[in-house]
Amino acid sequence: MTASASARSPLTRALFAIGLEALTTLSRDGLLLLLQRMIRMYAYGSSTLVLALLFNSLGFSDTQLGAFMTLTLLGDVLVSLLLTLVADKVGRRNILLAGAGLMLASGVVFALGSSYIILLLAAIVGVITPSGNEIGPFRAIEESIQAQITPANLRTDIFAISGMVGFLSTALGQISIGWATERMIGVWGWSELDAYRAVFWVYAACAGMKLVLTAGLSEECEVEKLKHPKPPRLSTRIINLFPTLSPESRSIVWKLSLLFALDSLGGGLVPKSFVVYFFYQKFGLPTSALGTIFSLTSLGSGISNLLAVAIAKQIGLVRTIVYTHLPGAMFLSLTPVSSNLYIAAACIILRSTAGSMGRAPRTAFTSQVVLKEERTSVLGIVNVVKTLAQAAGPWISGRLSETGNLWLSFVVAGALKATYDFGLLWVFLNQKPREQ
Repeated sequence: MTASASARSPLTRALFAIGLEALTTLSRDGLLLLLQRMIRMYAYGSSTLVLALLFNSLGFSDTQLGAFMTLTLLGDVLVSLLLTLVADKVGRRNILLAGAGLMLASGVVFALGSSYIILLLAAIVGVITPSGNEIGPFRAIEESIQAQITPANLRTDIFAISGMVGFLSTALGQISIGWATERMIGVWGWSELDAYRAVFWVYAACAGMKLVLTAGLSEECEVEKLKHPKPPRLSTRIINLFPTLSPESRSIVWKLSLLFALDSLGGGLVPKSFVVYFFYQKFGLPTSALGTIFSLTSLGSGISNLLAVAIAKQIGLVRTIVYTHLPGAMFLSLTPVSSNLYIAAACIILRSTAGSMGRAPRTAFTSQVVLKEERTSVLGIVNVVKTLAQAAGPWISGRLSETGNLWLSFVVAGALKATYDFGLLWVFLNQKPREQ
């Protein structure tokens, strides 16, 4: 610790330990990105709570629900891959603006539509998340911008703060929408279907706010353009839209992708919409109780993101990822074991709290092991691989749910996530940063 650091007040040292001091370094663009994430994650939290319940009210089967989630994730892969790969050439802000516009349109479609196919198309194009987590191009592009405008020594802190804000916003979305829909149904006399549809008007409004905030981002968010003459042929120009990775980065990316795929397949077996549905079916809970339970999972995840910063500063990024994520995998496997609501709820809350600690360190680790001009593409590629692996899970869980064996998804998911933890520790424990 430096002399200046040791001279800080106890409060300042505490804020530094958990990363909150980094908030004072945020630029205007950094603040706008943080506000966008807050609004977007509120929308994701609110829609995820009622997605499975909406499909149930529309008369779709559990298998159809699982297939919908799988197809949504697969379709999102294509959209995300294209947008993140060309974002640095087309313009990061342009991609974010387009994504916010499509998100708004999908909210309107879900608020009005009843056709399975139309809802599926809207979910693919407009980023309706079945898991409550980030899908679509937003996260990779925003993280690349944050990595560019943030000093290297503060990136883990900023990513942790961003993660915390996201989880707290998700929690707010879940608890507010849970109680609001119960009031719509129980007090105002709305049908369940109308109450669930109303949530997607809120989703569309959030997308509109995100659109406005994105328009306020500055030129500093764009990648520095290299001065090259334009290729003479159209085919060459199209090829040049897509990035090339250095040999060392390619080696790192395929290993990371394989490990992240294991973790994501486990997560895909238990998307939050299905976990909500599991508690709804097993314990017969109203939306207010569901919103309360799952807001606590998001709240625990948000707080744990800051704790992860303090841990990472002591033991390093890889150890932090593994030592915090592994207990979460164990709690996940134990969730369906008990028939007691409080024990099951405690397991899922502890799983989210422990399992989420590794997210900010994982993003920081991925950002520092590739070259800076490769970050947007690598983060996008890794997110696409994760989404592809995750996509198989919901369909499997839908089939298991229809046969009364949804509990098995929790057990297998925990085992896959534990395998990822041990693999990451083995392969990347001694990996060095590649800052330029």
